[in-house]
Amino acid sequence: MKRQTIALAVATAFVAPVFAQNTVTLYGLIDEGFDYTNNVHGKSLSELQCGYAQGSRWGLKGTEDLGGGLKTIFTLENGFDVNNGKLGQGGLMFGRQAYVGLTDDKYGTITFGRQYDSLVDYLAQTTANGNWAGYLFSHPYDNDNTDNSFRVNNTIKYASPDFAGLQVGGTYSFSNDTNFANNRQYSIGGQYANGGLLVAAAYLQANNPSSSASGAINNGGDENFLAKRLRVFGGGINYTFGSATAGFAYTNTDITSPLSTTYISGSILPAAGALNALKFQNFEINGKYQFTPSFYVGAQYVYTMETFDASSGSAKPKIHSVGLMADYNLSKRTDFYVQGAYQKVAGDKTGTALDQAYVPGAAHASSTSNQFVFRAAIRHKF
Repeated sequence: MKRQTIALAVATAFVAPVFAQNTVTLYGLIDEGFDYTNNVHGKSLSELQCGYAQGSRWGLKGTEDLGGGLKTIFTLENGFDVNNGKLGQGGLMFGRQAYVGLTDDKYGTITFGRQYDSLVDYLAQTTANGNWAGYLFSHPYDNDNTDNSFRVNNTIKYASPDFAGLQVGGTYSFSNDTNFANNRQYSIGGQYANGGLLVAAAYLQANNPSSSASGAINNGGDENFLAKRLRVFGGGINYTFGSATAGFAYTNTDITSPLSTTYISGSILPAAGALNALKFQNFEINGKYQFTPSFYVGAQYVYTMETFDASSGSAKPKIHSVGLMADYNLSKRTDFYVQGAYQKVAGDKTGTALDQAYVPGAAHASSTSNQFVFRAAIRHKF
């Protein structure tokens, strides 16, 4: 009898936490394919690349019902490269997302940890790259983070409940430094959805991004630009009518005192003097047509006005980006897709590596002012 009591007590100790946690879900996605780039340092390149339409990942998410409409939520999400087994996001274990918080149907959701900013949460859904196409369709150097090049650490995020289609939210990311403003970030955004209409806007500012490993945007591979300050704002609209969806998005990126970008290896600095600012205005139109429940075709065009403001003079290059995609669902969880992306840099010359075309996702920049990438891939969700 005594042994049975002890056994029951031990069993209860192990089982109780399981009952306390209402749901825990293991999920993931693998996106793997063949890429051909026509110009990488003057030569063509064929390679296998992972995570382009969507980043490959696995994760755990869960909820606990606290009663009265209040729940605890958490997400731990890992990014990886299926070609070599390496961790993504600079080698972080849970580099895509890692947060815990509370959600309430009446009052909204508050979370704490490594998370997405408001550009990703709201505005990106009106772009092709942030909605259905992914990496190759990013704006040049993903200057506006609509393809989620970086996440934000040490972040408090709030998202309101849905008010008749309207939702707003924001983030604040601590620098975790005695210099409070060094490598901190804040963002705000919102969207309105009604029937086939989606309208969104967002703003983000990061001070000294990537200046430290412990700040809001770490210097271990998250950053798109190393600079004194990054400011982005924009708006977009999508409208779905029948089987077709059309969209427009505008973003304005202002980078103060940039030193480098992680996307290309060449220098972005002028031969003499300092680079005071680098600015991008991105104008995107996109469309998608769902021919059948299993097959769609999408297209995108982006016109980017770049301002290169150096102490020795300024230049205003123009960048044209075009993307086409076709996707066919083999099942509810597996699809096959092909993509083509082309970029041409025109207008003024800066005398730096920015004069060479670079399609985001290509192995390296082109040796000329244009570049083309073709991709054929399979994606499986679990």
